[in-house]
Amino acid sequence: MRHNFGAGPCILPQEVFKQASRAVLDFKDGLSILEISHRSPEFEEVMAEANKLVKELLNVPSGYSVLFLQGGASLQFAMVPMNLLPEGKTAAYLETGVWANKAIKEVKNFGKANVVATSKEANFTFIPKDYEIPEDSVYFHYTSNNTIYGTELFNLPETNVPIVCDMSSDIMSRVIDVSKYDIIYAGAQKNIGPAGLTIVIVKDEILGKSGRAIPSMLDYASYKDNDSMYNTPPVFSIYVAMLNLNWLKSKGGIAEIEKENKAKADALYKEIDRNPLFKGTCAVEDRSRMNICFVMENPELEKSFSKFADDNGFEGLKGHRSVGGFRASMYNALPITSVHALIDLMQTFEENYNKSNK
Repeated sequence: MRHNFGAGPCILPQEVFKQASRAVLDFKDGLSILEISHRSPEFEEVMAEANKLVKELLNVPSGYSVLFLQGGASLQFAMVPMNLLPEGKTAAYLETGVWANKAIKEVKNFGKANVVATSKEANFTFIPKDYEIPEDSVYFHYTSNNTIYGTELFNLPETNVPIVCDMSSDIMSRVIDVSKYDIIYAGAQKNIGPAGLTIVIVKDEILGKSGRAIPSMLDYASYKDNDSMYNTPPVFSIYVAMLNLNWLKSKGGIAEIEKENKAKADALYKEIDRNPLFKGTCAVEDRSRMNICFVMENPELEKSFSKFADDNGFEGLKGHRSVGGFRASMYNALPITSVHALIDLMQTFEENYNKSNK
């Protein structure tokens, strides 16, 4: 058995794979989901169900639209300021890693970016705190979970400035209050579905105020006004997302999956802190539940542990190339049995090391 700790595209439930594979062969009257018209009543039902599930699971209040887009979160780095930021105005950004940095870079094509705080000097191993967001900022943008560095922001800053969040790698993993945000965007390939789909939750009243002409394909209003079908949407990705969201609902929803995610993270962090061969890489109070980053106390052991993990059926544990070490990504569909298997692996490696060094 292989245990998939890959950072993304990530593990999805086996029952979702089975349902999706059947639909590839026969979705409706012998037609594959890959060939059915996106204008057909059958797919319109899929789109409506996916929209309904996002709203239900996240308790999205009225006055918000759920959009199904393409281009990944990386396109949202540009779409957000294009749609929200008037020329010459300033948006506030929290710099907590590579993805936040890429978002900051894109703002400069449309207006000004004010980096209100950064943890770059510490290689993004903590979430900055005690910073001020200027009241004249058009919006405040942050990344909720930093996959590369293993940090997660759990508490929103107090501000009257509209809040925009890149929630790509922890959306649907814990309860949030959508009403506190003006835009939430997320690439689907962590907790929602396969790559190729991006979900945007937007407060309707924030749109149409940038004062610039926006290409139709980059205008949130185009998708809002056309039920996310201004052009051909990513049909298969939306279908699999619908299946996965139904799976999440069947498990009791986000409140229940949050308990599981917390239990998985707590168990692995406990072992990292106990085991003298390993150590965590980021501030304890900012530790991510989704991406647990750690290194060996003795870097010379990393190759040995990496091979030991691979030989025993563990996938995706290698850390991002920019930070090294190890990263256990534990999205919703990863069973806690895989986490316990990783803990057993670490303990066995410790025992073998101690025996060989007596």
